[in-house]
Amino acid sequence: MNKLTAINLTKELVEKFIPSRENNSRKGDNGKVLIVGGSYIYHGAPALSSLAALRSGSDLVYTCVPKINAFSTRSLSPDLIVIPMADSKLTRGTVNKMLGQVPVDIDSTAIGMGLAIQDIEAIKLLVKSLLDRNVRVSLDASSLVKEILPIIEGQNVVVTPHSGEFKRLFGDSVENDIDSRLASCEKFAKKHSITIMLKGQEDIITNGDVSYTNPTLSPCMTVGGTGDVLSGLIAGFASRNKNMIESVCTATFVNGAAGEKLQKEYGNHILASDLISKLPEILKLFRN
Repeated sequence: MNKLTAINLTKELVEKFIPSRENNSRKGDNGKVLIVGGSYIYHGAPALSSLAALRSGSDLVYTCVPKINAFSTRSLSPDLIVIPMADSKLTRGTVNKMLGQVPVDIDSTAIGMGLAIQDIEAIKLLVKSLLDRNVRVSLDASSLVKEILPIIEGQNVVVTPHSGEFKRLFGDSVENDIDSRLASCEKFAKKHSITIMLKGQEDIITNGDVSYTNPTLSPCMTVGGTGDVLSGLIAGFASRNKNMIESVCTATFVNGAAGEKLQKEYGNHILASDLISKLPEILKLFRN
């Protein structure tokens, strides 16, 4: 696959990927999301993801963070439903307790943002258990390890690496040119039957059968936390749309559009939290 066969994301295309919100819907009908992340250092990452998921239109977002972060996370916003993990890092014991606390009818999840993982078996257990519940899964950051690949093969899963995480996950480096990046992403998406969203100056989204690109024209988006917002948006849109690649495309486009808007207003001096504040303005442009 080359650049000529990849579809460039547009507002008109993305609008078709966003399910309409029914006037007679009740709380929970528009998506229930689980966010799992955070550590002693990165306490803000899961909060950014959770607030982004809420802004995407999801009704309920459950935020699982290490117990040492629970108070600070709760203090960030009254909109957050915070579930403290039993330990400061992800362990099998923590996972088992968490699975007993979160609702069984979660629609989607984003895992890994700022997350400290003590045991690789723990992340494998968490992902497999949620997939067994038919949860749509987005994996980022520390959850992108090669040991997870056998578990997610053929599942409704997206991985969202940057170039370094791509090599850690798949064992191959990606080149700088767009055609080579597209070819690498398509190769591994087909091999593992998953969706891949490769972050970069031009984001690539592919499931091996169809590919999309979304140029990021905002240098300000390199600030820490913008990827956490993206992960939350993916989980949020996936909670309402079972088609993973459509949900990822929507999140990528909306995140980028918010960044471009902020670039015009603030130049290169934005915060990741500014993206969340800008999301309603961007999403209001869609008919949904």
